[in-house]
Amino acid sequence: MDTTAPEEIDGEQVPPVAPLSHLREPPTTKRGARTRAALVRAARTVFERDGYLECRLTDITKEAHCAAGSFYTYFANKEEVLAAVLLEAQEDMMHPGMGRVQGTDDPYAVLEASNRAYLEAYRRNAKLMALLEQVAQVEPEFREFRSRRADAFIRRNGRGIADLQTRGVADREIDPMMASRALSGMVSVMAYNAFVLGEPQEGGAPVDFEALVSTVTRLWANALRLPIHR
Repeated sequence: MDTTAPEEIDGEQVPPVAPLSHLREPPTTKRGARTRAALVRAARTVFERDGYLECRLTDITKEAHCAAGSFYTYFANKEEVLAAVLLEAQEDMMHPGMGRVQGTDDPYAVLEASNRAYLEAYRRNAKLMALLEQVAQVEPEFREFRSRRADAFIRRNGRGIADLQTRGVADREIDPMMASRALSGMVSVMAYNAFVLGEPQEGGAPVDFEALVSTVTRLWANALRLPIHR
């Protein structure tokens, strides 16, 4: 994937998950590309294990089995290698939102598929999502990009809600953008609590994934007053 190419959702360009200004030109040799890829993989391992603040560049080069000096051939500092880690992972962190699901026009099925895809992507990348929360607190540039990217997805979901209103399916009295911000935020917080904090459900058992998908979908549907799903 070309990580310098902007992503699009519904024809709108989405800001990358990290600032592209932190990336250098890719290596021109196969050996250089392999070394850089090894450093990026190692950086993700160390960031997720130790956190952004505690991560040391020597820990990354040790994990990558590279000489300490080789790091600076590809990255100037911790911020640059973090940008490379996030940009490499951003495709896997994408989710379809309130778009159409192939073969159905059932709004509840569309909503359920969207929530499932988001929660699956969040669960796969839970350690990286925790890292993003930490970095956003200490790096203003990363925080700005995170906010702009989140807003792009909120606008997309808002357009999806507005479309349902136009079709006479969803409650026309609610503001679609405000509803999108509230409901998208609810799902995001639920995902963070379940997959980053590992908060258990009643009785101490881990959160059941299917129950989580079902619950957030029903809450979305109830809030929008979608037709009852059987």
